[in-house]
Amino acid sequence: MSEIILVTGGARSGKSTIAEKILLGKKEDILYIATSIAFDEEMVDRIKKHQERRDERWKLAETYKDFHKLVDNDDFKKCKYILLDCITVMLSNRLFDKRLGNETDLDEYDVLESEILEDIENLLKISRENDKTIVIVTNELGMGIVPIDRISRMYRDIAGRINQNIASQADKVILAVSGIGVDIKKLEIDA
Repeated sequence: MSEIILVTGGARSGKSTIAEKILLGKKEDILYIATSIAFDEEMVDRIKKHQERRDERWKLAETYKDFHKLVDNDDFKKCKYILLDCITVMLSNRLFDKRLGNETDLDEYDVLESEILEDIENLLKISRENDKTIVIVTNELGMGIVPIDRISRMYRDIAGRINQNIASQADKVILAVSGIGVDIKKLEIDA
């Protein structure tokens, strides 16, 4: 039976490690969807540390868009489990692709958000249709001050709405704090 699990939290809260631990005991292969691009020394180091935690069962797909194309990927077909790490890095890459900035018209941000939501929906759909459990990592960005510039506010707002969309469909939503994960979906109140 397929399952959607969202792991969220602040920077360096242990999100990725918790997401990986959810899948560590599984016997089947796992498809790791890496949304990052090794564009500087710091990111190269972060990627290396992530790779060192994974064994040969972990297959790799490096992409941050066009998730519907994964249905034709051999590793996607073979794997029972998927880990996407992470939504907010994917959003950064998509913002850079479109060259959006502080002077960008708000309608262009809306178009990007719609494209990303469609992409995520396609991924969730093909995961469900192919009976795969997917664990998605994201950052919880909205707990600080309101950013001073447009691109930062749009980044925060789009990430927040994407996270809400995924969380509404998720079977579990794990909040990571100091390396400890709590299933907050179990604590959800009826409003």
